[in-house]
Amino acid sequence: MTHPLSSSVFDRLGGDLWLLIPAFVFALLAGIFVGRVLGVRRSVGASALSGIFGFVVGLAISLLIANERHNSSEGFARNLFLFALFGAMAAAVWIEFLARPGIIARAQTGLASVPHPLRSIHRRGRRMARYAEITRIAVRNGLGPSLGLGRNGDPSENGSRSSTVRRLRLSLEQCGGMFVKLGQIASTRSDLLSPEAIRELSLLQDHVQPASRESVSVLLEGELDEPPEQVFVNFDWQPIAAASIGQVYRAALPDGSPVVVKVIRPGIEESVDVDLSVLTELGRVVETRTSWGADYHVMDLVDEFSTRLREELDFRVEAKNARAIAASLPTGSRISIPEVYEDLSTSRVLVMEWLDGSSVRDVAWGDARASERTKVADLLLRTFLEQMLQEGVFHADPHPGNVMLLRDGRLALIDFGATGRLDSVQQAALRELMAGVGRRDADAVAQAVLQVASLRRGVDIADFERALARFMAQHLAPGARPDAAMFNAMLRLFFDFGIALPAEWSTFFRALIVLEGTLTTIAPDYSVIDSAEAIAGQWVRAQITPGTVQQAVRDEILRTVPMLRRLPRHVDRAFSMLERDGIRVRISHFQDADDTRFITTLVNRSILAFLSGTIGLLSVGLIAIEGGPPFSGNTSLFQVFGYFGLFCATVLAMRVIVAVLRDRLN
Repeated sequence: MTHPLSSSVFDRLGGDLWLLIPAFVFALLAGIFVGRVLGVRRSVGASALSGIFGFVVGLAISLLIANERHNSSEGFARNLFLFALFGAMAAAVWIEFLARPGIIARAQTGLASVPHPLRSIHRRGRRMARYAEITRIAVRNGLGPSLGLGRNGDPSENGSRSSTVRRLRLSLEQCGGMFVKLGQIASTRSDLLSPEAIRELSLLQDHVQPASRESVSVLLEGELDEPPEQVFVNFDWQPIAAASIGQVYRAALPDGSPVVVKVIRPGIEESVDVDLSVLTELGRVVETRTSWGADYHVMDLVDEFSTRLREELDFRVEAKNARAIAASLPTGSRISIPEVYEDLSTSRVLVMEWLDGSSVRDVAWGDARASERTKVADLLLRTFLEQMLQEGVFHADPHPGNVMLLRDGRLALIDFGATGRLDSVQQAALRELMAGVGRRDADAVAQAVLQVASLRRGVDIADFERALARFMAQHLAPGARPDAAMFNAMLRLFFDFGIALPAEWSTFFRALIVLEGTLTTIAPDYSVIDSAEAIAGQWVRAQITPGTVQQAVRDEILRTVPMLRRLPRHVDRAFSMLERDGIRVRISHFQDADDTRFITTLVNRSILAFLSGTIGLLSVGLIAIEGGPPFSGNTSLFQVFGYFGLFCATVLAMRVIVAVLRDRLN
């Protein structure tokens, strides 16, 4: 007899209704941990949603089954927990299926493991709040459709039809913190972004209020082990500069030496950790779920940014950079580097010599003769080229605010948070590239680039060399006025052909472009390319002397003689093998790592699918067997094994489905 599904079934269940509470908790836990079983990384909200869905499904099916039975309590607990688990697993797969690429609100934060949940709950809460804040800012600035958070073509969002890059710039500016710095660094990657995006992102401004005197004083006392009033005299608590990372103050030592004290912003480390955690997860989602994310190597950019930012948080790195650049300058150089007071400097406080002068941006250059301005610009360019192409360590952000003209007429560099380093191979390749540009030799430029670049599969080198020749004919034709910005277009050409340059080269070209702006501030008509060619020519003439030529020939002979001595032995061995065994060709299938990975993945998933189907069929057969050894109540041991096998088959099948969805084969 079938009873209507109403209060009657609840009346007949009676004392079993208390199981609804542990079943609900079980469903929530299943929603959280089912991600690990299925290999799905999901947010806490998505995990809770799948758990609630699983509980509702399990309850509905269990009540329907109980309504059909005379003894409604029979098997109710088993059905409730079992179908709640299956419902949570199904919800996890459907959430994965419905999640469209690029949705920030559904970015997968993951719960791969929670070894210390109590200790991490505050951090996770801040990260979730930061996600929500970023999402609201993106939608408010009209980036919703681009990120899958609104309808395409909705003109009402933010009431603005400005370009996407402008909306991105506004969003980054309003997100503040490290996202402003991310945009500023991205604006230097001319090998990845369009000129329009670079121009827009370069307008990013970091609007921050100085930290309070009390918090800075506490930090200084903790780092210096005594109150700042006892370490410094005439400490001016009004910062002369304030940014997102730190603040700069002017003070004096007890002996009267004027110094600048750079202090990290109190509490910035925790804020950076939260922002970098959010950024890393977003970068991982973008790279795995969008085609452009993989093409732009988003995670490489995130890793580069994270490494650079963490270095800026450690003032010992800046002190080390300042010492390295100072050591690279020749004795008697007209370029000054401030001295670092190492005994007063820590990872969070940096004390450096005060330099008496003004930034070149604030100097009235119109009062100086053109020849004097050109002489100063030549000195600055020569120094940087020597640092870049000979010493291998250089100031990576030489904008006018970081270059000073001292009262005694010397130049000085400040702020060494961004420093570039080039190894000997990269230096040699850059010298060859610059020489090739000077000779208008496309083949030499191509060979210099290919020495250090990473190539995507399928790059046509011949097409690349022809495109490079056309590029140089266009930008270096007679009568053309090349400038450092020309390298921006060259880097874009490299990227279009799938040629990825080392990050150090991007730093080099960015520094060169920024340096050109500083040089034209000093001398408006200054040509960086022409002056660099003249300086390089002086280097070449200085190196080509009878003594240097003789030494070069001697070095080449010493490198060649060992090869010549081994050559007869290698030739004899090759002909002996040819005479004895003939010529045999060995073909290695799947030698390419991508092919091996593809076949391995295909075979693994095929095996999982086959096992899932086989175990599922066997499990259904076991459940259908009447009788058998009793296990509990009316449930036999065969049915227990059948239900367990059905669970395993479901897990295997859903793992295959999730893997296919992750490969964007849906």
